[in-house]
Amino acid sequence: MDLEIIKIASNTVNNKNLNNCTHTVKQKNPLCGDEMEINLTVKNNKIQDFGYQCKSCIYCQASASLLSRKSINQTLTKLNELVEFSISFYENKEQTFSKEWTSFNKLFKQKNIARKECLLLPFRALAKIFKKINE
Repeated sequence: MDLEIIKIASNTVNNKNLNNCTHTVKQKNPLCGDEMEINLTVKNNKIQDFGYQCKSCIYCQASASLLSRKSINQTLTKLNELVEFSISFYENKEQTFSKEWTSFNKLFKQKNIARKECLLLPFRALAKIFKKINE
């Protein structure tokens, strides 16, 4: 087990339920059964607050923790680009995250490809919220 994954997952500052959220979604990984719920407070096209709760493996928890911390005060457009890039990450072995999102390189590595769906669960949940917003 990668100690960096454990360190990232142990930061649970946003592992919370937001009472006054504007958007919420639940997502389940059909492969392993990981479950997660994301609550967002969006104002003026920006994420004001991000809460998540999950019953999942350490990889999913690390991904949710990092995504939640990096999402606050970001625009929906920038986050949608991050989500799209992340979901396609393992399709090209030579991809790396841009300078703004380099912290995700700690999770998204070729050695973690077997845990791809666990890492992507929070991103897929966020994509579901973006889809609802754009409808």
